[in-house]
Parts: sequence; structure tokens; C-alpha cells
Amino acid sequence: MDVQTWTYILVGITFALYIGIAIWSRAGSTKDFYVAGGGVSPLANGMATAADWMSAASFISMAGLISFMGYDGAVYLMGWTGGYVLLALLLAPYLRKFGKFTVPDFIGDRYYSNMARTVAVICALFVSFTYVAGQMRGVGVVFSRFLEVDINLGVVIGMAIVFFYAVLGGMKGITYTQVAQYCVLIFAFMVPAFFISIQLTGHILPQIGFGSTLAGTDTFLLDKLDGLNQELGFAAYTDGSKSVFDVFCITAALMVGTAGLPHVIVRFFTVPRVKDARISAGYALVFIAILYTTAPAISAFARTNMIESVSEVSINDLPTWVTNWQSTGLITIEDKNNDGRVQYVADAEQNEFVADRDIMVLANPEIANLPNWVIALVAAGGLAAALSTAAGLLLVISTSIAHDLVKKQIKPDISESGELWAARGAAAVAVLIAGYFGINPPDFVAAVVALAFGLAAASFFPAIIMGIFYKRMNKEGAITGMVVGLLTMIFYILKFKFGFLGGGTAEDWWLGISPEGFGFIAMLVNFTVSLVVCHLTSPPPADVQDLVEDIRYPRGAGQAVAH
Repeated sequence: MDVQTWTYILVGITFALYIGIAIWSRAGSTKDFYVAGGGVSPLANGMATAADWMSAASFISMAGLISFMGYDGAVYLMGWTGGYVLLALLLAPYLRKFGKFTVPDFIGDRYYSNMARTVAVICALFVSFTYVAGQMRGVGVVFSRFLEVDINLGVVIGMAIVFFYAVLGGMKGITYTQVAQYCVLIFAFMVPAFFISIQLTGHILPQIGFGSTLAGTDTFLLDKLDGLNQELGFAAYTDGSKSVFDVFCITAALMVGTAGLPHVIVRFFTVPRVKDARISAGYALVFIAILYTTAPAISAFARTNMIESVSEVSINDLPTWVTNWQSTGLITIEDKNNDGRVQYVADAEQNEFVADRDIMVLANPEIANLPNWVIALVAAGGLAAALSTAAGLLLVISTSIAHDLVKKQIKPDISESGELWAARGAAAVAVLIAGYFGINPPDFVAAVVALAFGLAAASFFPAIIMGIFYKRMNKEGAITGMVVGLLTMIFYILKFKFGFLGGGTAEDWWLGISPEGFGFIAMLVNFTVSLVVCHLTSPPPADVQDLVEDIRYPRGAGQAVAH
């Protein structure tokens, strides 16, 4: 069977599975919709958390970034991995002890203020919509190639699927759907990695193949890749071009941004006890590590095979994978010197081959001439990764609006069924907005997601960390810090990413810090402003300080309850 037939079969089976799970586990109450009833097992929650965490950026785009950027791309690997460890150890158990449904709920109660709750909702919406744009774009990329539809139509199809199981099932439906999606995405990521590792190095484990010699030679894979890159005028694959300070800032922004991501934090409210939150965090770390330790190997395999398959090839004799991806517009070839051959070089004036970074993982099996069913499996895995995270983000958006705005502030006497319908309505609107951003994305997938991490770092992280560990932090300090941090990050993004407010090039970056790394600086601004304002205003009430003291000893917490 051809690739498209295999894709229809595998994607159809997985979509039917997701929809079937959503119907089976549909939410019947707000507790089901928000936290899956608080009764998810640690193993299932660990798998669901891993699927929620490993978005289209992890599955599709991260390896593509490393493939093109080499050493510089490793900042995403380090930042996202370290960030999850930070979240699991430093925040998850304490937030679970507090027992609220959402991050804005925690901030509203901890800082005894509906103003703080509203600011947190606004921050959650900024972070979630920025993040979900990258996921919907990833869905469009997969559909455009493997189902041979326009990339925008692919986004619309993804919107329809997410709408169905996120709106119907809520967190309960999403949780068990994400367990299935984790199984699909990890299988789809690892199978081609095993195949290609054996092809190139003779080792079945890609992690070992990555540091091994090429099959039948004494040349190490990375030495070969360094040589190929340098022959074409690129920097050596194992050399970095970013400044050490920028690398540090990007890594730190991704780490602390992870710890402030509302769609990941809410997963720890779905287990019965604090102990279970810790156990599920450990499970999730193991499940995440499988993909993250494989990504550098896939990046090197894909880069090596790509260079060797397109360099100096006749325009009329292009590999099949190139012509397949050309039809999507994600690969462009222009014979600038009219010699009838493809010149793939670092010099932009002479380069005749341009590939979107987001295609590398998806195209990898085709480049390596793997069986058609493997190629289709990767398509199904990419969709699973994008849809799982998109659903989690849409739930954060809907619960922030329905629970933290409508129930807590606008209409406190709303019935449970009314709140449930408000949550579903908010999710429906969020799907439409997410689809718009997926059709009109500001950048490639991982870059969009990196900005979301920066926004989370700049807004949520200081308020959460000081809310847990610093009794003296009051509502005035937290609110001011969140607002100033968020506005600082938005200003930098608008100026240096989108060219607004006078614009600027990389040479104009403040202290040489890229927009992806500026979230760390905005976070420091947030901390500074929060602490200054806090000490210029009254301390929080004694009962709030006692509550903070109690949170720090996460023993034997009961189930989360609706308020």
C-alpha cells in the first residue's frame, strides 16, 4: 500500500480511538470536567502528563531545530527537560496540597484577591493561546503532507477533532485520550529511530548509535556530520554560535516557564493524594526521557541523510521525499545558477534548497527510505502529540473563563450544569481562536512555543513560587509583579519578533538576549517588582500566612473539591 493509504488507515484508527475514549469517559460534572474527578491513577496520570507535555514542539519541531542548529538547538532540550524536573520536585506536590482546579484559582485564593485571580486568568490566556498556536500549526503541517490537503484545511480538521473530545469529555476525556496518545506518539517516534540507527550505525538503540561510528567505517557519526556541514559552509554541527549568556537565558526561560505552564500544572490535581502527585511526576519523567534522549540522535540521523540526498543532485532527479514535500510548500528549490543541479550551501545568495525546520522528523523516514507504514505511523504520532497538548491548553482556557471568571466573580450562584456549559462554550470559542493562530502562525512551531514559555516565566512562576515559599508576599506585590513581568515580555516580543514599536534586529537585542531567552529577564523583573512592592505594603492576613505554612508540608492532603 502507498503512504497515503497507510496514513488514512492509521490516522483513522487513532482518531476513532480518541473519539471512542471521549464518549466513554465524557464529563458528567464540573469536577469531572476540571480534574477528571480527582481519581486518576499515578501511572495513567504520568502517561497523560507526558503526552500533555510532549507537544508538537517536542515531537515535530525540537529535533528539527537541533538538526538545523546543531549544538545551539540543544538549549531547547536542556531547558524543557530541566524545567519538568523543576516542576515535578518544586511545585507539583505543594499545588496539589492546595487542592484547587486551576493556577488562577490558586493565585486568587493565595493572594486573597479577585484582582489577582483576574490577572492570572489573563496571563493564562496569553500563555495558552501562544502555545496552542504552535500545536495547531503542527497539525496543519502533518495533514498537508500525508493527507495531501491544504495546510489551512489541515488546521480546520484538527480543530474539529480537538473540539469534539475536549468539549465533550473535559479533563476526564482528555486524560484517558492522552494515555492513548502517549502510546501512539512514543511508538511513532521510536520505531523509525530504531530503523535508522541500525541503517547508519548498526546499533538498534539510537542513543548508542548517536555516539558511535558509521556502519562499516571508523568514522564517528558526529565527525561525519561536522565535515558535511563545513563542506557546505555551515558551522560544525557540534559547535555553537550563540553567546553563552543567551544560551543560559534561553535555557533558564524554558525551565522556569515550564514550571509556570498551567496546562501541565493542572494535571497534578487529577490524582487522589499528594503522594500520588509525586509518583505520577516520576512516571512522567521516565516517559518523557524516552523521547528526549532519542531526539538528538534523530536530529543527527536526519541531517546526515538529508545533506547526502540533496547535495549536487540533478533538478530532474530529485529524491521522492523532496518532491513529496515540495507539494506542501514546505520545501522550495530554485536553480539560481541554471546549472540543473541543487546547490545546498550556507550562503543565502547561492543556496537553492530551503526546507522548513518543522518537516525533519516527519520527513525522516522518507529520507531513509523506510517502509510506507513507518512513514504513516510518524504522521499519526505527530498528530497525537499536537492534539494532546492542544486539548490540555483548551481545557485551561475554558476552565479559567468558566471557573475563575464566571463562577468565582461574575455569577457565583451559577448552577453546576450552567458552569459546565460555560466551560464548554469557552472551549468552543477557544478552538476557533486557536485555529486562526494555527492558520496565521507567527513563526515555526518550536519558536512559537518557546515564546509561550517566556510568557509563563515572566508572569506565573514568581507568583507561584513565592506564593508557596514566601509567607510575606502579599496581593499588591504579586499583582504588580505579574502585570509588569507580562508587559515586559510582550513588549520585547512585539519589538524584536514582530517588528512593532520601532522593531530591531538581532544586533539590537538587549544584552544580546534573544526573544526566546528574554522570559528569564522578565521573570527577574517580576521578582524584583513583587518584592519591592510587597515590602512597601501591608503583609498578608495571618490566616493566609498560616495557609502558606500548611502548603509547605504536603502530607496526606484530601481530594480537590469545588468551591
